[in-house]
Amino acid sequence: MKNKRIEGLLALRKEALLGGGAKRVEDQHKKGKLTARERIDLLMDEGSFEEIGMFVQHRSADFGLDKQKFPGDGVITGRGTISGRPVVVFSQDFTVFGGSLSEAHAEKICRIMELALKLGVPIIGLNDSGGARIQEGVVSLGGYAEIFLRNTLASGVVPQISAVLGPCAGGAVYSPAITDFVFMVKGTSHMFVTGPNVVKTVTHEDVSFEDLGGALAHASKSGVAHFAMENEVECLEGIKKLLSYVPQNNIDDVPLVSTDDDVKREEIDLDDIVPENPNKPYDIKTVIRKVVDNGDFLEVHELYAQNLIVGFGRLGGRSVGIVANQPSVLAGVLDIESSLKGARFVRFCDAFNIPLIVFEDVPGFLPGTDQEWRGIIKHGAKLLYAFCEATVPRITVITRKAYGGAYDVMNSKHIRGDVNYAWPSAEIAVMGPKGAVEIIFRKEIEKSGDKEKALEEKVGEYREKFANPYIAAERGYIDEVIIPHETRPKLIRALSFLENKVGANPKKKHGNIPL
Repeated sequence: MKNKRIEGLLALRKEALLGGGAKRVEDQHKKGKLTARERIDLLMDEGSFEEIGMFVQHRSADFGLDKQKFPGDGVITGRGTISGRPVVVFSQDFTVFGGSLSEAHAEKICRIMELALKLGVPIIGLNDSGGARIQEGVVSLGGYAEIFLRNTLASGVVPQISAVLGPCAGGAVYSPAITDFVFMVKGTSHMFVTGPNVVKTVTHEDVSFEDLGGALAHASKSGVAHFAMENEVECLEGIKKLLSYVPQNNIDDVPLVSTDDDVKREEIDLDDIVPENPNKPYDIKTVIRKVVDNGDFLEVHELYAQNLIVGFGRLGGRSVGIVANQPSVLAGVLDIESSLKGARFVRFCDAFNIPLIVFEDVPGFLPGTDQEWRGIIKHGAKLLYAFCEATVPRITVITRKAYGGAYDVMNSKHIRGDVNYAWPSAEIAVMGPKGAVEIIFRKEIEKSGDKEKALEEKVGEYREKFANPYIAAERGYIDEVIIPHETRPKLIRALSFLENKVGANPKKKHGNIPL
């Protein structure tokens, strides 16, 4: 005998699984996009997803909406696991009202965000939405604000990851912007406050969707996107990889995985990686990959502000955040964009107990009217502020230049760096030899018969006296001058030593970072 109630439930489930219908699903696939449910299936461990709110529907009657109702109302929400670790997820369904956000749609998202805070698990948002549902007016705008509030309250408590997998315009962009990491897909993802048509009307600029707000534009120019992926499958795999490096919440320990990479491994190649000529570049990524477990380094913001490298690796199986000046781009100087990039990353690591490893080769801050007028002082101070307030274990390796205020900023001992190493090639000084000599010995050089020869001699004297790590070591600003090939085992032993570090800042509501 058939049970009509069970049959009714199964029919409702079947309807919900159809989304906006076969035609709209086909249109989604034609655009090179997966459906909301396909994305969840690829992201979550098989069979682990438990949907919440499958039968939620909007409550609007205006503009004929009472005749258009779909189970779920354009967003799939629920809980499950990724690599065995629990998470909550929402996935907007573009086949239902273009994924537009209604009051009910927003309530579903807010409900799982609140659940994540109670459980202490990451929040993953798969965004694919035409924006606020216009027919609901201010109610839908209020729904966005409710999400923004919860993004803010969850910030620094649980990791938040956003994937923009379609259009994301107007107020919709601010939820991903508040989250910790933003993934985009080349060709199909777009983010902007105002679209190309409005831009053309107001500023007379003729710009395409891709140039204005595509994945590459935001990954390389604005810095809004941390990752620009080739397709949605790669994007979802990227989210999984990122999650493998981060803890579940702000009181959890960093992930510790078994590794077959010998903790005592030494890299002889590192002994010759820094060129004899101090003005010659080298690739700091080579150093990073030779030091971390199995050469596995997940770079964040790879295409943005490339003079500073940030990303995740493991040392002895333990997750670490890595910040490194890149001598092969702008000589590794700090500028506005790299300071912002570094500060954001340092604060994420500090919020989630991820130790920081700093590889330093910095000649200073980038000079020029453009930088000064755009506020290099306050923006550079953000990186300084981020390092100063960080209480996680912090280890620095000075590979070559550490000049001026940039030496202070890059996790120096003076701002509570825990362990500070230097290679024999390190140059720690107020400024480069040539600049220093031109100031200190200006009159003496001018009076000499051969100015060039006198300058060269004084530069040699200065370099011999100051362009080394030993004066800093004498003062205790450097804990140890190490041979480059010792770097990996030294870092792993230092991390082990600092494992139970307890750091604290003065009691306060919050600091006032120079925004």
